[in-house]
Amino acid sequence: MTNSQNAMWGGRFAEGPDAIMEAINASIGFDRRLAAQDIRGSRAHAAMLAAQGIITDSDAAAIREGLLTVLSEIEAGTFRFSTALEDIHMNVEARLKDLIGEPAGRLHTARSRNDQVATDFRLWVRDQCDAAVEGLQALQRALVTQAEAGADWVMPGFTHLQTAQPVTWGHHMLAYVEMLGRDVGRFADARARMNECPLGAAALAGTSFPIDRGATAAALGFDRPCANSLDAVSDRDFALEFLSAASICAVHLSRFAEELVIWSSAQFRFVVLSDRFSTGSSIMPQKKNPDAAELIRAKIGRVLGAQVALFTVMKGLPLTYSKDMQEDKEQLFDAADTLMLSLAAMEGMVCDMSANREALESAAASGFSTATDLADWLVRELGLPFREAHHVTGSLVALAEGKGCDLPDLTLDEMRGVHAGIREAVFEVLGVRNSVASRASYGGTAPEQVRAQAARWKEVLG
Repeated sequence: MTNSQNAMWGGRFAEGPDAIMEAINASIGFDRRLAAQDIRGSRAHAAMLAAQGIITDSDAAAIREGLLTVLSEIEAGTFRFSTALEDIHMNVEARLKDLIGEPAGRLHTARSRNDQVATDFRLWVRDQCDAAVEGLQALQRALVTQAEAGADWVMPGFTHLQTAQPVTWGHHMLAYVEMLGRDVGRFADARARMNECPLGAAALAGTSFPIDRGATAAALGFDRPCANSLDAVSDRDFALEFLSAASICAVHLSRFAEELVIWSSAQFRFVVLSDRFSTGSSIMPQKKNPDAAELIRAKIGRVLGAQVALFTVMKGLPLTYSKDMQEDKEQLFDAADTLMLSLAAMEGMVCDMSANREALESAAASGFSTATDLADWLVRELGLPFREAHHVTGSLVALAEGKGCDLPDLTLDEMRGVHAGIREAVFEVLGVRNSVASRASYGGTAPEQVRAQAARWKEVLG
């Protein structure tokens, strides 16, 4: 390839790059995803140049129409991308020149690829924040529906994956609604911080042309222009923040996926996942595998890996732009795709899954799950210090365990053998339904609290 074949390099080099350099240098294989944002930014830039008298209105009109033609070709799949032109910016500009001739060369006045790519990338990540919020809220709505249906369905609550205290199915579903609500907040916060426009920062120092950066910022939906040209082209904290929010969100999805894997097993039978989100075995005909949940559980590795990769790329770069920063997109694109797929799959599973109410309640009554209720009763009714009540309850649990029964199955005389003050009324707190109904403090598992929180979330989510 001769120098004339790549006008971007100008007259500085006698020969073009060889195949290896072209392969390592080109980003068009992945940054073509920025085409819509690139064309949107270029249209805003051209309109501003004309408004400021930097280019003519006729040139701006030709550029505008030419860019719309390029966009339609890309959307139709007829656009021919060239690796020799390196990136989406030069591919678009070269095709624009084919279409409109000389005016295309004026589009790049008062800007650089440095501020151009920073703008395109911010626009793309900003759009992805909005998409993530939509996906999260759809999943929240599905969880709220499950919570309302099972507001009074009793199930075991766990610590250390050991039965701890009875809770309600609705309360468990709403726990994830709260987590995902914070994820929504993180994406919204990241979007607000990144909503400043780099365009007009040029290569690194701004430009001597009388541009109106406020106009381009407003045209692209940004709150304001970036205030420092060095910072505008050199930082990628907006991408890091998106990946951080995505990683935390993926962790939440992975935790819930793990529970679905456990709950759908023959040993638990808490839920039945639909055939749409399950697979069979190639050799064992009885199997119904929760593969969608397992894959969601694994996806955190890709999302977190992208975050670590970009932190590593950025950690030692001096101001301003270095070619290292070309490595800021490929893994972020993959992480964003992974997150959106995981959100959609989880929403589908939650919408389709059926909870086994009988199995949930049966499990809730096992493992001495009302022991804490017994200890609380001893404090409340007999005036025992909690530590003494804890000891008495532990002795009763040991007695029941030795007899192979649960706490409600002990006789009153057997209980009085451990503490003489225990009365018949103790049995009122030992049932799992009584237990959950008593946990009526704000944010507790009582059905009335679950219904109130579900109603609040329905209002929030619209």
